[in-house]
Amino acid sequence: MAPYSTLLVGLNLAALLVAPSAFGADASKTTTSLPDRKPAKITAKPKAAVASSELMPEPATPEQVSASERVYYGEYECDFKQVVQLSPSDRHPSYVDLRFAKNSYLMKPVLSSTGAIRLEDVRGQTLMIQIASKSMLMNVKTGVRLVDACVSPSQRVAIESAKAAPSTENTLLTLPRP
Repeated sequence: MAPYSTLLVGLNLAALLVAPSAFGADASKTTTSLPDRKPAKITAKPKAAVASSELMPEPATPEQVSASERVYYGEYECDFKQVVQLSPSDRHPSYVDLRFAKNSYLMKPVLSSTGAIRLEDVRGQTLMIQIASKSMLMNVKTGVRLVDACVSPSQRVAIESAKAAPSTENTLLTLPRP
């Protein structure tokens, strides 16, 4: 029976050698290889970073003008000794220039239904929320709070007057905005 098994092994080997040519494959290339590919061309995309002063925002609406008059401007002292600077935009009326950690943003003031002021970045990256007692800056793309417990000089006065008020009502909610 040994010669029979040797014959089967020999036929199997012959079939393996003949099979590629039987199906139209090149007999010299019996190994499988990937087709020749050109290396991927890596190109750097031009950065779309535009300085806030180069943007052309929409003209301000009457609601936006009203909201910009209620914004607390100045230098904010925040948690972890961070600083946020808010000033009226020189180039875009009723818009706000915000500076934080070497970045500057052009912000559109919006009055919310709760009375808070939202400063929305015209590029859609950040959002600053101002209430009577504090403000915070968020990255809206990642949902991360960039800085919290920011207090402007006007907010500090409101906090101190609320502490000194003998009244039982919460004066932080009833103080008029500057």
